[in-house]
This record gives sequence, C-alpha cells and structure tokens, in this order.
Amino acid sequence: MFANLLKTLLGPEPKDLTPSDARLAIAALLVRVARSDNDYAAAEIEKIDRVLATRYDLAPAQSVELRKQGEELEKEAPDTVRFTRAIKNAVLYADRLSVIEALWQIALADGERDFQEDALLRLAANLLGVSDVESASARRRIAAS
Repeated sequence: MFANLLKTLLGPEPKDLTPSDARLAIAALLVRVARSDNDYAAAEIEKIDRVLATRYDLAPAQSVELRKQGEELEKEAPDTVRFTRAIKNAVLYADRLSVIEALWQIALADGERDFQEDALLRLAANLLGVSDVESASARRRIAAS
C-alpha cells in the first residue's frame, strides 16, 4: 500500500513528496511520537484524530482513516532521520512550525512528559529545521492551551 512512499523515503536521492504523501508522512510522525514512550494511549490516539481533522479539514471518519494509515506507515517507515527529512523537503517552513506544535500536542496529550518523547521531538525539530528555542516556545504554547 505504501510501496511508492517507502521507495521515496529509502531512495539514495531525496525526492519531493506529493501533498498526499506529505500528509500521510506527518500522520505517521504523529503516531511515532505517540508510540515513542511505549504507551500508545487512547488520549494520544484521540488527539491525533483531532489534529489531523483540524489540520486538513477532515471529517472525523476521514481523520481516523488517515491516522490508521499513518499507524501502518509508521510500522514500515525507515528511521526517523530519513522520514523527517522527507517531510522537511515537502513542507514550507511556516508549516513545519505547525508540525512541531502538532507533535507537542500529541506528546502532551496524556498529561505526562516522557524523556523518549522529548528526545524524539528534539530530533524531529532539528531535522525539520526548527530551532530548540522555537520548539520550546511551541511546547509552552501547547501546554498553556
């Protein structure tokens, strides 16, 4: 199902993702953050569905389907480095900041900060070209809301 996207992610030369592949890659990255602490909590799943629905103006059933596809891709996807670099190449800088905010929404959805989620967020922010300061600001904005 994801053969072409995986080929793009694993290829020696990074290729631009199509908008639908970028959407799926972001969904998978949200899932990866939620799973990074080995506790894929219901609160995180619900938050992923809401984030995807809001971000892409989807009906609830569509956001659930996108999350499920993201779960499958996340299982098969390469390391976070290649995965996130592909997103960076496909998403404008301003949108990458909103991706970081979405990742923080997922990381904080269960009410706990976990060192594994924090580490993955630092890596993802760096690979997306978002500074630690900007990521910390995003985290504070999400925590305050």
